[in-house]
Amino acid sequence: MLGVGIDWAEEFHLVALGRPGEGVIDVARVEHDPRSLDALIARLVALEPDPAEVRVVLETSSGMLVERLVEAGFTVVPVNPDLIARRRGPARKKDDAGDARIACLLALDRFERLRPMVAHGDEAAELRAIARDDERAVRDERRLLNRLRADLIATFPAALTIAGDDMGAPTFLRLLERWPTANALAEASRDDLLALARAGHHGWPDRFADRVQTALAAQQFVARDWLVRAKADTIRLAAIQLLALGAQRRAWERRMGELLIGAPRSGRDLPKDNDRGPAVPGGEIYLSFPGLGDRLAARVAGEIGDIANFVSPNALQCYAGKAPVTRRSGKSELVIAHRLPATAICATPFNSGRSAACAARAGPASSTPPNGPAARVTTPPYAPWATAGSKSSGTAYNADCATTKPPTSPTATAPSTEPQHDELTYRG
Repeated sequence: MLGVGIDWAEEFHLVALGRPGEGVIDVARVEHDPRSLDALIARLVALEPDPAEVRVVLETSSGMLVERLVEAGFTVVPVNPDLIARRRGPARKKDDAGDARIACLLALDRFERLRPMVAHGDEAAELRAIARDDERAVRDERRLLNRLRADLIATFPAALTIAGDDMGAPTFLRLLERWPTANALAEASRDDLLALARAGHHGWPDRFADRVQTALAAQQFVARDWLVRAKADTIRLAAIQLLALGAQRRAWERRMGELLIGAPRSGRDLPKDNDRGPAVPGGEIYLSFPGLGDRLAARVAGEIGDIANFVSPNALQCYAGKAPVTRRSGKSELVIAHRLPATAICATPFNSGRSAACAARAGPASSTPPNGPAARVTTPPYAPWATAGSKSSGTAYNADCATTKPPTSPTATAPSTEPQHDELTYRG
């Protein structure tokens, strides 16, 4: 195995190499150009012929560097920059070479919970890129809408009444683009409003015009003239940006639906198999989920990629960071001691460093005579005092454990009043 830690930058990268048991063995600078990256990949292949045994840790999941490493067949593990920062030391001082070494040590640690990247096909990679861009556009759209609302509250309160619950409606944004102030909108005629609504394919142009005129006739706060003049261009700019974002998101939605099924479609009807081209594997399965449209299904499919890369549902859960919990993963064992004396049980070592007799309280005294039929004895669960302190120290409380060897003669001592347990159960 070869561990590789990369502290990437725009112009050059610092690469740390290491092996298990040896730690970091070399730190080198690699320029960000095709020739230097090819030389780096050739060196890694020379050090480790099996590409799957080359584990690369870096602080990004996209870019030419990541694409070259994935194409070479290496196991690329992108990590959050905070993970590197927490291991820098008390001062957390930024050092490029030190960050590369930390990333290399993370690559060598197989017990660190890191999620490697899964190679995607061309269609799945394009779908993932579009889905991520669409997600960023949603955040930009929400930010612009909040800013537009604040400007309208300050200068044009009647516009909020016109918009209602949907400030991102194209017809309303076109209205603000043409008439960004209350005075400008008041000068527009009813025919202008109807023409604007029809051009935007509004379903009820007359209702839209009536709502605009009603909102303007209602009593509203009047802003200062200088503020209205200052905010007019800002409101128009926000409307133009929101219209462009909406148009681009609709185009992305059509493209995402086409990548999922391999051909354009109208509504929910799927095209015929003969009319389809290359598509994301399992695209129809994602679209068949209740509540998943083209956009949400594209986000899920883009992050998962080819579903055939996962041999079982547990593998997909592990890739998502939700590994299934089994009994073995909890390290719970059942230890049974068959009719052992108390001293033998106390002296018997167990995996957890505690004995079954020390972990279980003695049950109630039995009234059955020694020669009579054996009575059923119920062993109570172990007491918290016997395990609470021993879990951290690795030793058990042994106040009740016998420390002397029992006498060899059966008549040396009185018969014990403690029950003879058939078996003792212990949970680690």
